[in-house]
Amino acid sequence: MPRPRSTQISLEDTPYYHCCSRVVRRAFLCGDDKYTGNNYDHRRGWVESLILELTEVFAIDVAAYAVMSNHLHVVLHIDIETVNRWSDRDVIEQWHKLFKGDELTHKFANGQLIDPHEVARLKHTIAIYRSRLCDISWFMRCLNEPIARQANQEDNCTGRFWEGRFKSQALLDEVAVLACMAYVELNPVRAKKASTPEHSDYTSIQQRIKAVIKGEQPKPLLAFIGNERAQQPKGIAFSFKDYLELVDETGRVIREDKRGTISKSAENILQRINVPAETWLKLTTDFGKLFRGPVGSIQELDDYYTHLEKRRRHFANSCLHLQFS
Repeated sequence: MPRPRSTQISLEDTPYYHCCSRVVRRAFLCGDDKYTGNNYDHRRGWVESLILELTEVFAIDVAAYAVMSNHLHVVLHIDIETVNRWSDRDVIEQWHKLFKGDELTHKFANGQLIDPHEVARLKHTIAIYRSRLCDISWFMRCLNEPIARQANQEDNCTGRFWEGRFKSQALLDEVAVLACMAYVELNPVRAKKASTPEHSDYTSIQQRIKAVIKGEQPKPLLAFIGNERAQQPKGIAFSFKDYLELVDETGRVIREDKRGTISKSAENILQRINVPAETWLKLTTDFGKLFRGPVGSIQELDDYYTHLEKRRRHFANSCLHLQFS
């Protein structure tokens, strides 16, 4: 039986989670429909725009995403420190960006006097909103439901657009995070829909490349902040230049018409995380096949299941792929 998402989240172990949603029947409802001849690529634009919009509402950062013809991937970072820093008014204002709220929350947001007998109910409502604003299930709900309604309206039909549940897996260490990000961002290259990362439409890597040309990092995406250091800002503790070079080299290698090896100049980040180049290629090519559950070293996996109070160590054999000498 599928387990509730709440039983798969352990912020003690990691704030990073990989989520994937597929459309029903694995049909190409966001790309070329070979039966009707229609093209629905514009729906991929809907998904990408909404992903970036939701980062302005939730205390959840997007580290990577790819919107394909029949599925989407997102690598999410739960920012529990930010949501805990928000004042009660901040929480209400964030929630009202997506939902109507009720008369009491609007009364509070407008600075009106709250009757004493309503205070307890207001505090309870704010606590619920605060927890939802850092909940990946609510993030995915707010992403998938509007797209489904919009697509069904366009098709003049009803029923499911996405499969019932989205896939979620914990990324327990930096190797898992980087490998999953690269796997997600190279989806169009592996599918032969793009020749290079910069030509991979509807992906985070394309957004990052467009921004870096201007000497910036895209604001909606979780930033690369360089090497780990004391009192470091929020972000991915690697150089974006190193990561981009590694992803670009990896993309060229996994193309069937461009065989080769990762160059020495692109191995800096692999040496830092102690991953052999050939293992990196396997991880970024077959990540979805190798890992069906939480991803990390055996020790990280053991800690994760301990914190979730689970006796059986599912997926331990898969995580052996991350054991390096």
